[in-house]
Amino acid sequence: MKLDILAFGAHPDDVELGAGGTVAKEVALGRKVGIIDLTRGELGSRGSVELRDEEAIESSRILGIDMRVNLSFRDGFFANDEAHQLEIVKWIRYCKPDIVLCNATEDRHPDHAKGSSLVSHACFLAGLSKVITLWEEEVQEAWRPNVVYHYIQDRYIKPDFVVDITDFMEAKMQSVKAYKSQFFNSNYKSNEPTTAISSKEFIEFLIGRTVDMGRQIKTSYGEGFVVERFVGVNSLMDIR
Repeated sequence: MKLDILAFGAHPDDVELGAGGTVAKEVALGRKVGIIDLTRGELGSRGSVELRDEEAIESSRILGIDMRVNLSFRDGFFANDEAHQLEIVKWIRYCKPDIVLCNATEDRHPDHAKGSSLVSHACFLAGLSKVITLWEEEVQEAWRPNVVYHYIQDRYIKPDFVVDITDFMEAKMQSVKAYKSQFFNSNYKSNEPTTAISSKEFIEFLIGRTVDMGRQIKTSYGEGFVVERFVGVNSLMDIR
Protein backbone atom coordinates (compact mmCIF):
# COMPACT_ATOMS: atom_id res chain seq x y z
CA MET A 1 0.00 0.00 0.00
CA LYS A 2 1.13 3.55 -0.72
CA LEU A 3 -0.47 6.42 1.19
CA ASP A 4 0.18 10.11 0.78
CA ILE A 5 -0.68 10.88 4.41
CA LEU A 6 -0.82 8.66 7.48
CA ALA A 7 -2.36 10.21 10.61
CA PHE A 8 -1.80 8.71 14.06
CA GLY A 9 -3.85 9.28 17.19
CA ALA A 10 -3.32 7.95 20.70
CA HIS A 11 -7.08 7.43 20.92
CA PRO A 12 -9.95 7.14 18.44
CA ASP A 13 -11.17 10.74 17.84
CA ASP A 14 -7.75 12.40 18.38
CA VAL A 15 -7.14 12.82 14.65
CA GLU A 16 -10.65 14.16 14.07
CA LEU A 17 -10.32 16.73 16.86
CA GLY A 18 -6.89 17.98 15.83
CA ALA A 19 -6.79 17.45 12.08
CA GLY A 20 -10.20 16.28 10.85
CA GLY A 21 -10.69 19.24 8.51
CA THR A 22 -7.21 18.84 7.05
CA VAL A 23 -7.76 15.12 6.47
CA ALA A 24 -11.10 15.76 4.75
CA LYS A 25 -9.52 18.46 2.59
CA GLU A 26 -6.62 16.27 1.49
CA VAL A 27 -9.01 13.43 0.65
CA ALA A 28 -11.04 15.86 -1.49
CA LEU A 29 -7.82 16.87 -3.25
CA GLY A 30 -7.30 13.25 -4.27
CA ARG A 31 -4.75 12.24 -1.64
CA LYS A 32 -4.72 8.72 -0.23
CA VAL A 33 -5.05 9.08 3.54
CA GLY A 34 -5.07 6.57 6.39
CA ILE A 35 -5.54 6.74 10.16
CA ILE A 36 -3.92 4.54 12.79
CA ASP A 37 -5.28 4.68 16.34
CA LEU A 38 -2.79 3.48 18.95
CA THR A 39 -5.36 2.43 21.57
CA ARG A 40 -9.07 1.64 21.71
CA GLY A 41 -9.64 4.26 24.40
CA GLU A 42 -10.70 1.61 26.88
CA LEU A 43 -10.06 3.82 29.91
CA GLY A 44 -12.53 6.44 28.74
CA SER A 45 -15.27 7.26 31.25
CA ARG A 46 -18.03 7.04 28.66
CA GLY A 47 -19.04 4.48 26.08
CA SER A 48 -17.28 1.16 25.47
CA VAL A 49 -14.51 -0.07 23.20
CA GLU A 50 -17.08 -1.77 20.99
CA LEU A 51 -19.08 1.44 20.62
CA ARG A 52 -15.95 3.48 19.95
CA ASP A 53 -14.97 1.00 17.25
CA GLU A 54 -18.34 1.61 15.59
CA GLU A 55 -17.97 5.37 15.98
CA ALA A 56 -14.51 5.27 14.36
CA ILE A 57 -15.94 3.41 11.38
CA GLU A 58 -18.64 6.06 10.93
CA SER A 59 -16.15 8.89 11.30
CA SER A 60 -13.87 7.27 8.72
CA ARG A 61 -16.79 7.10 6.30
CA ILE A 62 -17.47 10.81 6.78
CA LEU A 63 -13.82 11.71 6.18
CA GLY A 64 -13.55 9.40 3.16
CA ILE A 65 -10.20 7.92 4.17
CA ASP A 66 -8.65 4.86 2.52
CA MET A 67 -7.85 2.82 5.62
CA ARG A 68 -8.06 2.81 9.40
CA VAL A 69 -6.55 0.36 11.85
CA ASN A 70 -6.29 0.17 15.62
CA LEU A 71 -3.07 -1.19 17.14
CA SER A 72 -4.78 -1.97 20.49
CA PHE A 73 -1.93 -0.65 22.62
CA ARG A 74 -2.90 -0.32 26.30
CA ASP A 75 -4.74 2.95 26.87
CA GLY A 76 -2.87 4.95 29.50
CA PHE A 77 -0.03 2.44 29.77
CA PHE A 78 1.61 2.12 26.34
CA ALA A 79 5.25 3.19 26.30
CA ASN A 80 7.76 4.72 23.93
CA ASP A 81 9.85 1.57 23.91
CA GLU A 82 11.30 -0.85 21.38
CA ALA A 83 8.27 -3.12 21.09
CA HIS A 84 5.82 -0.28 20.46
CA GLN A 85 8.24 1.53 18.14
CA LEU A 86 8.74 -1.58 15.99
CA GLU A 87 5.00 -2.13 15.63
CA ILE A 88 4.61 1.39 14.28
CA VAL A 89 7.70 0.99 12.08
CA LYS A 90 5.95 -2.00 10.42
CA TRP A 91 2.92 0.10 9.54
CA ILE A 92 4.98 3.05 8.31
CA ARG A 93 6.90 0.73 6.01
CA TYR A 94 3.69 -0.93 4.86
CA CYS A 95 1.85 2.33 4.15
CA LYS A 96 4.87 4.30 2.88
CA PRO A 97 3.41 7.73 3.68
CA ASP A 98 5.08 10.92 2.49
CA ILE A 99 3.54 12.84 5.40
CA VAL A 100 2.83 11.66 8.93
CA LEU A 101 0.47 13.52 11.27
CA CYS A 102 0.55 12.75 14.97
CA ASN A 103 -0.48 13.92 18.41
CA ALA A 104 0.43 17.21 20.05
CA THR A 105 3.92 17.53 21.48
CA GLU A 106 2.41 18.40 24.88
CA ASP A 107 -1.13 18.25 26.20
CA ARG A 108 -3.40 17.74 29.21
CA HIS A 109 -3.73 14.00 28.51
CA PRO A 110 -0.32 12.32 29.01
CA ASP A 111 -1.04 9.77 26.25
CA HIS A 112 -1.01 12.58 23.68
CA ALA A 113 2.57 13.71 24.25
CA LYS A 114 3.62 10.09 24.73
CA GLY A 115 2.01 9.10 21.42
CA SER A 116 3.61 12.11 19.77
CA SER A 117 7.14 11.13 20.75
CA LEU A 118 6.51 7.42 20.05
CA VAL A 119 5.40 8.03 16.48
CA SER A 120 8.14 10.57 15.84
CA HIS A 121 10.82 8.13 17.00
CA ALA A 122 9.30 5.31 14.94
CA CYS A 123 9.33 7.50 11.82
CA PHE A 124 13.08 7.92 12.17
CA LEU A 125 13.71 4.25 12.91
CA ALA A 126 11.62 3.21 9.90
CA GLY A 127 14.26 4.74 7.65
CA LEU A 128 17.13 2.68 9.07
CA SER A 129 17.82 -0.40 6.93
CA LYS A 130 19.43 -2.24 9.85
CA VAL A 131 16.18 -2.09 11.80
CA ILE A 132 14.61 -5.33 10.59
CA THR A 133 10.84 -5.82 10.49
CA LEU A 134 8.75 -8.50 8.83
CA TRP A 135 5.43 -8.20 7.03
CA GLU A 136 3.81 -11.51 6.11
CA GLU A 137 7.17 -13.19 6.79
CA GLU A 138 9.03 -10.96 4.33
CA VAL A 139 11.65 -8.39 5.32
CA GLN A 140 10.30 -4.89 4.81
CA GLU A 141 12.17 -2.16 2.96
CA ALA A 142 13.22 0.88 4.96
CA TRP A 143 10.95 3.91 4.55
CA ARG A 144 11.06 7.30 6.23
CA PRO A 145 8.31 9.91 5.75
CA ASN A 146 9.43 13.23 4.30
CA VAL A 147 7.90 15.18 7.17
CA VAL A 148 6.17 14.72 10.52
CA TYR A 149 3.59 17.31 11.59
CA HIS A 150 2.01 17.47 15.04
CA TYR A 151 -1.59 18.67 15.28
CA ILE A 152 -2.72 20.79 18.23
CA GLN A 153 -5.14 19.43 20.83
CA ASP A 154 -6.54 20.65 24.13
CA ARG A 155 -3.59 22.72 25.32
CA TYR A 156 -2.83 25.75 23.18
CA ILE A 157 0.47 25.49 21.34
CA LYS A 158 1.59 28.17 18.91
CA PRO A 159 1.38 26.60 15.43
CA ASP A 160 4.16 26.77 12.87
CA PHE A 161 1.59 26.80 10.08
CA VAL A 162 -2.20 26.75 9.73
CA VAL A 163 -4.29 24.93 7.13
CA ASP A 164 -7.40 26.66 5.78
CA ILE A 165 -10.26 24.21 6.43
CA THR A 166 -13.14 26.60 5.76
CA ASP A 167 -14.76 24.37 3.13
CA PHE A 168 -14.29 21.29 5.32
CA MET A 169 -15.35 22.55 8.73
CA GLU A 170 -18.69 20.76 8.43
CA ALA A 171 -16.97 17.46 7.63
CA LYS A 172 -14.65 17.94 10.60
CA MET A 173 -17.50 18.55 13.01
CA GLN A 174 -19.54 15.64 11.62
CA SER A 175 -16.55 13.34 12.08
CA VAL A 176 -16.15 14.53 15.68
CA LYS A 177 -19.84 14.16 16.46
CA ALA A 178 -19.75 10.61 15.08
CA TYR A 179 -18.27 9.82 18.49
CA LYS A 180 -21.65 10.31 20.11
CA SER A 181 -20.62 8.63 23.34
CA GLN A 182 -17.72 11.03 23.85
CA PHE A 183 -18.99 14.46 22.83
CA PHE A 184 -22.15 16.45 23.41
CA ASN A 185 -25.09 14.80 21.70
CA SER A 186 -28.64 15.47 22.88
CA ASN A 187 -29.76 12.13 21.40
CA TYR A 188 -27.25 10.08 23.39
CA LYS A 189 -28.97 9.06 26.60
CA SER A 190 -26.95 7.43 29.36
CA ASN A 191 -26.19 7.60 33.06
CA GLU A 192 -22.49 7.98 32.35
CA PRO A 193 -20.48 10.75 34.01
CA THR A 194 -19.91 14.13 32.47
CA THR A 195 -16.32 14.55 31.30
CA ALA A 196 -14.10 17.41 30.17
CA ILE A 197 -15.08 16.77 26.54
CA SER A 198 -18.74 15.71 26.80
CA SER A 199 -20.21 19.15 27.41
CA LYS A 200 -21.71 21.53 24.89
CA GLU A 201 -19.06 24.04 25.96
CA PHE A 202 -16.29 21.76 24.68
CA ILE A 203 -17.83 21.75 21.19
CA GLU A 204 -18.01 25.54 21.37
CA PHE A 205 -14.35 25.61 22.44
CA LEU A 206 -13.38 23.38 19.51
CA ILE A 207 -15.17 25.63 17.03
CA GLY A 208 -13.66 28.70 18.67
CA ARG A 209 -10.17 27.24 18.34
CA THR A 210 -10.63 26.71 14.59
CA VAL A 211 -12.06 30.23 14.24
CA ASP A 212 -9.04 31.67 16.05
CA MET A 213 -6.63 29.68 13.88
CA GLY A 214 -8.47 30.76 10.75
CA ARG A 215 -8.48 34.40 11.79
CA GLN A 216 -4.69 34.37 11.94
CA ILE A 217 -4.52 33.45 8.23
CA LYS A 218 -7.47 35.61 7.18
CA THR A 219 -9.95 32.81 6.61
CA SER A 220 -12.94 31.45 8.50
CA TYR A 221 -11.56 28.23 9.98
CA GLY A 222 -8.12 26.70 10.37
CA GLU A 223 -6.16 23.86 11.94
CA GLY A 224 -2.66 24.45 13.25
CA PHE A 225 0.39 22.19 13.13
CA VAL A 226 3.84 22.10 14.69
CA VAL A 227 6.81 21.02 12.55
CA GLU A 228 9.98 19.08 13.34
CA ARG A 229 12.08 20.81 10.70
CA PHE A 230 11.95 23.98 8.60
CA VAL A 231 9.10 24.33 6.12
CA GLY A 232 10.30 25.22 2.62
CA VAL A 233 8.36 27.36 0.14
CA ASN A 234 9.07 28.19 -3.50
CA SER A 235 8.12 31.84 -3.23
CA LEU A 236 7.10 34.45 -0.69
CA MET A 237 3.81 34.59 -2.61
CA ASP A 238 3.04 31.05 -1.38
CA ILE A 239 2.59 32.41 2.15
CA ARG A 240 -0.69 34.04 3.15
